Amino acid sequence: MAEGASESTLILAEARASLQRQQAGGRRVGGRSIGRRSAELKRLHVMRKAARMAFAVMAILLGALVTGLVIDGIGFTGIVVTFLAIVAALTVLGTFPKLKVPDLAALNRGDVRSMVARTELWLEAQRPALPAPAVNLIDQIGVQLDGLGVQLEGVDPAEPAVAEVRKLVGEHLPGMVESYRRIPANLRREQREGRNADQQLTDGLGKISQEIDAVTRQLAAGDLDALAVRGRFLDYKYGDGLEQSAPQLAAPRLSVSKPES
Repeated sequence: MAEGASESTLILAEARASLQRQQAGGRRVGGRSIGRRSAELKRLHVMRKAARMAFAVMAILLGALVTGLVIDGIGFTGIVVTFLAIVAALTVLGTFPKLKVPDLAALNRGDVRSMVARTELWLEAQRPALPAPAVNLIDQIGVQLDGLGVQLEGVDPAEPAVAEVRKLVGEHLPGMVESYRRIPANLRREQREGRNADQQLTDGLGKISQEIDAVTRQLAAGDLDALAVRGRFLDYKYGDGLEQSAPQLAAPRLSVSKPES
């Protein structure tokens, strides 16, 4: 746990540095990953593509070799056809299949590492549709999710706290973003109780960022008693929050119980 806590501290420090860079105007380039886990998924996807491309080239060369042996040489035409076949194979396999954005309903499945990676990847895909302040927070949350994932990997998956924290990351966080995206662009600037949809989203993401930071610190300290999360861990449905007639995004709350003496 001490090793995980140390890594988490470094990741949290990186998150704060990232936020400072964002506030200074240094937004990330569109295709870059917001976290280590999503970057890991992308690397695996590229490696699989490279393996398929290498296999295809070997298969084409082997086919040309066998053909040459059978017909006593393939000649200049055969060499050109082989070259064009390699180029076509590399072009197609280098382009397809594209990395698929995970479905919203599938984010909270699998182990913790997979859940964090899919959530980060899904959030990355939503950035173009979000206002600039929310994009900055998404970048910060991506780094925070890496730290949270490290701590969750060291905790028994059967702990109630783990299930509820997974719900926060895999359901309520993306649910808030999805509810914003469902609002028509021409209605996002309308004021509702003094705030428009852009402001509500930014405020809600800021509160979730604070909650992730607090939960990560408690997990790093091994204080599971402080994370005695009950069924009403999140009594607010983020997925509907931006669509209410008078929406109010509240911070997710932990039901904290003191250890019995």
